Amino acid sequence: MPSTDSQRIDQAIAELGDWRGETLARVRRIFLAAHPEMTEAWKWMGSPVWYCQGMIAVANAHVGKVKVTFNKGARLPDPHHLFNAGLGGNAWRAIDLLEGDRIPEGPLTELIRAAVALNQAEGSAERTSPSKGARRRRSTAPRSQNPRSSTRRR
Repeated sequence: MPSTDSQRIDQAIAELGDWRGETLARVRRIFLAAHPEMTEAWKWMGSPVWYCQGMIAVANAHVGKVKVTFNKGARLPDPHHLFNAGLGGNAWRAIDLLEGDRIPEGPLTELIRAAVALNQAEGSAERTSPSKGARRRRSTAPRSQNPRSSTRRR
């Protein structure tokens, strides 16, 4: 069993054994080369996720496509019209890559760098991938004084 997130991603790519694995491997190389501080993690029961000053994108191999979903894609400039899925959402935008599609490395790198710049400009609270088992800090104020608490029983 792989012990690091990068090893898990390596294994997932190898297990695909078809064009989707090759596509995912190429997308991964582009993400990691786009910025020297880019990191990757293995999340959500089998998805590679890239972080730089906060979450950038997640990728998934589906039956007929590889989907690369940008966390703040709706707020990114897309002059090369790479986004072709999730166009109606308020936050996420995705690129569906089908068998035989050419991955435009230069435009994809520009899009990734724009996402990093957006995270930097916002001073994203999630600077790196959260560690396994990390939990959100909860308020120590009594429930009656905690403005985020609900009056209903849970």
